[in-house]
Amino acid sequence: MSVVSATEMLRRATEGGYAVGAFNVTSFVQMVAVVQAATAKRAPVIIQTSVTPTLFYGPRTIAGAYRALAEESVVPVCLHLDHCTDVDLCKRCVDAGYTNIMIDGSQLSFDENIAVTREVVEYCRSSGDVSVEGELGTVSGVEDQVAVVQDDAALCPVDKAVEFVERSAVDIFAPAIGTAHGVYSTPDPKIDYRRLGEIVQLLAQRQPLVPVVIHGGTGLGADIVRRLVGLGGAKYNVSTDLKHLLIDTSAEYLSQQRGSYNPGKLDSAVRDAHVARVGEWIDLLGSAGKA
Repeated sequence: MSVVSATEMLRRATEGGYAVGAFNVTSFVQMVAVVQAATAKRAPVIIQTSVTPTLFYGPRTIAGAYRALAEESVVPVCLHLDHCTDVDLCKRCVDAGYTNIMIDGSQLSFDENIAVTREVVEYCRSSGDVSVEGELGTVSGVEDQVAVVQDDAALCPVDKAVEFVERSAVDIFAPAIGTAHGVYSTPDPKIDYRRLGEIVQLLAQRQPLVPVVIHGGTGLGADIVRRLVGLGGAKYNVSTDLKHLLIDTSAEYLSQQRGSYNPGKLDSAVRDAHVARVGEWIDLLGSAGKA
């Protein structure tokens, strides 16, 4: 059985100098593909759902499908609720069987962010092995119900990072460093690498180790991805890339097979495209063979 929380797999990634891919899915076909790709690559993996698909299918349905796949998998698989601003929904997902929760209080004041994050942490601690991710600063772009204009995006204050982690007691930390959700409009986005490195180094001086997350991973060049991982990014989120792949693969199949009414073949085309793409991400992040 490979149902796990994210903490231990991400601590190993931090120590090993690689990142675990965290893939946002909106369908069961995508979920199957992520697990198949991770199994083929012998890589740990994180399945993520943002708030909209979580509410559409229901937390219990998603967690049930996840558990069925993870229990048969030979690699560790985590189920993560991504960018949730609703404490009650976080708790519902914990009760349903999610193994990692992101409570996103990044648009609140510093103290309010700590307070709501701490509330979720305490609930998860009382519920078993459920890890919690918190965010400080705001990542620009759009991720499900969270939208931030790039000019208003506040980077994570280095001098507040350790205080936030210690007071909130999060297991995993997502600092805003200049990456953005969605597709980048420039091949050279303004990412504060020094800020990321300083935060990772500060957190490395305390115990237990709190791994660092990279949000806004779609559209960055391979060299940028490797640099972010090399600086200590242990969880690397991929969302927009899979959304585009799902729509584009479906549209291409339907345009070529318009007279065919076999949903299974459409599902197979979508699955195969995702297995290949997730496999490419796993190789790039250096997590192949790390399960």
